[in-house]
Amino acid sequence: MSQEKRKRQEKSQATAPRKLFDRTTVILIVVIAVIVAGALGYRYKHDHQYDGFAKCLKDHGLVMYGAYWCPHCADQKALFLGSAKYLPYHECGVPGDTRLENDSCKDAGIKKFPTWQFPPTGERIEGDLSLEALSDRSGCPLP
Repeated sequence: MSQEKRKRQEKSQATAPRKLFDRTTVILIVVIAVIVAGALGYRYKHDHQYDGFAKCLKDHGLVMYGAYWCPHCADQKALFLGSAKYLPYHECGVPGDTRLENDSCKDAGIKKFPTWQFPPTGERIEGDLSLEALSDRSGCPLP
């Protein structure tokens, strides 16, 4: 009888469909997916924490004049992380030539980069500004 039982078990195992994943593997996959989703969500939130602040600066009429080749301009934009795309940025550089600036910046009298222009008075500040200084001068709250 034990031989018959063994034959039946072997036969049922041979014909039974194999599970693609066992329970432990499924749990492990779910845990990893949750961790990855949390990390991506945190990273996105961190990189875009200044979206509202940058948009507020633009809404208040501030303008940042800069040039693509200017390291101080790059540093200024870096303060905004992933929110730099919302800055009220005006490019003064002429592509391919670091000695020239475009006519709109020449006409505006821009001499150094970055230069921040504040409305309604048109006051200009040349050089890097901290986020706190921008907030104080513009009235836009920091997050």
